[in-house]
Amino acid sequence: MTGIRLHAPAPGWAIDADVVVVGSGVAGLTAALRCTAAGLRTVVVTKARLDDGSTRWAQGGIAAALGEGDTPEQHLDDTLVAGAGLCDEEAVRLLVTEGPEAVRRLIATGADFDKTAEGEIALTREGGHHRRRIAHAGGDATGAEISRALVEAIRDGGVRFIEHALVLDLLTDAEGRTAGVTLHVMGEGQHDGVGAVHAPAVVLATGGMGQVFSATTNPAVSTGDGVALALRAGAEVSDLEFVQFHPTVLFLGAGAEGQQPLVSEAVRGEGAYLVDADGVRFMLGQHELAELAPRDIVAKAITRRMQEQGTEHMYLDGRHFGAEMWAERFPTILAACRLHGIDPVTEPIPVAPAAHYASGGIRTDLRGRTTVPGLYACGEVACTGVHGANRLASNSLLEGLVFAERIAEEITAAAPRVPGAAVPHPVPVTLPLPVAGARTRIQRVMTAGAGVLRSAGSLREAAEALDALHSDALAGGSDDTKSAEPGVESWETTNLLCVARVLVAAARRREETRGCHWREDHPDRDDTAWRRHLVVRLTPERTLDVRTTDTADFPPTADAPGSRK
Repeated sequence: MTGIRLHAPAPGWAIDADVVVVGSGVAGLTAALRCTAAGLRTVVVTKARLDDGSTRWAQGGIAAALGEGDTPEQHLDDTLVAGAGLCDEEAVRLLVTEGPEAVRRLIATGADFDKTAEGEIALTREGGHHRRRIAHAGGDATGAEISRALVEAIRDGGVRFIEHALVLDLLTDAEGRTAGVTLHVMGEGQHDGVGAVHAPAVVLATGGMGQVFSATTNPAVSTGDGVALALRAGAEVSDLEFVQFHPTVLFLGAGAEGQQPLVSEAVRGEGAYLVDADGVRFMLGQHELAELAPRDIVAKAITRRMQEQGTEHMYLDGRHFGAEMWAERFPTILAACRLHGIDPVTEPIPVAPAAHYASGGIRTDLRGRTTVPGLYACGEVACTGVHGANRLASNSLLEGLVFAERIAEEITAAAPRVPGAAVPHPVPVTLPLPVAGARTRIQRVMTAGAGVLRSAGSLREAAEALDALHSDALAGGSDDTKSAEPGVESWETTNLLCVARVLVAAARRREETRGCHWREDHPDRDDTAWRRHLVVRLTPERTLDVRTTDTADFPPTADAPGSRK
């Protein structure tokens, strides 16, 4: 254990539970429902409202071998290809074999997927899939429907939940085992109303870290809180350099920042074309699947074409769909485009890549256990080995679903344990709060130096800028700046700085191009030197320890690193 904490007041209140789940997307709510059904006292902590996580923004759907002629083996093959040699095959096999029944249980929970005229689940295709295996809801509102069903089940199931609460740090007992979390409830009590949930099991399902970049498809709550908490608690993270940039995000101008509207891959799955400024379909000949190639390939092709033509975006042309298909199949995207003055029925949609999904995260084993006893992780915050160097489209909702169920089984099967008293580190080491205004600086540094295109030079500049922010925080600011006061904004910025430094450190070390990690100075994939994972931990001295590990050693278990229980 590192003993590192955020600079925050001591908890002023506490509640007890058997399990605390942090996050309210498909992973968090599924874990909470299954734990509650097993009779465990479960508390859900969520940063905004229950339905405000990343899940509700998922448009395309959830991938599973549900269609006639499709098999888990075919789904596995497509996932391994997309993962560019870094997937853990055992983890992927679990995902694709357990996935179909997990989706059916989701339907039994209340999720209503679109149906064919014959009453079967309607399936579409997305990038990297050789078959139609993407179940969707409301045309292009799959995440919203899944979120609705799970939130209703949570509310009806008597699960205790705390909304508008930012998780701060992991609590541990004298033996170093998990004993709960500290959190700050926004809008209740004083400005820094910090409390605690005491529990022997903590499940992190906090989503991604897209807000580390200037433009992202992620909601504002995606500030890397779970990964940063895990690092401070002594857990290992892996593959953080593999950030997927979604190829087709609605282009709102070069200066657009924050959450940007996604144009789902399912639009290409239904036959829309990518064209350049001259109307040429530039994906033809680039890959056998053309516009439906894996996302890293499409994002790179778009970026190359933009550079060649000196433009800021490409176009997605779906005019041949007609008004009726746009309205019925993609109503959410149609409305978003029209809101910004673009009508996809009559004109092509300007698109460009933007930060979308973290393929890496907190290292876990096949049951969601991290290297900290009692701490679990699932969903985007976790690195299960499923995604490798590039997530296959629509595998994210499935991963959250499958591994959340596995975590609930593991917690339920474990012998009941009353948490020991949470004890502070004898000399608590705090992670200092960055200077005021650091958040925007972090985002711009990361976009410029560690975005779609990376090089030794760009990553070195990013590392130097981030290290300067870290040093300023350690020094308490400079003459013209000062450290921020404890509060939600400064805690989020601290988390962003932490995950940004880890991402850049890993990206500098990986001297190759693989999946969604694109090094201009090392343009080729190097299986001899780099078919390996980069694992990072935060030392008690607040420095980063980066090491490599073979795929065969991934992921670890909390009991015996390298074992495959």
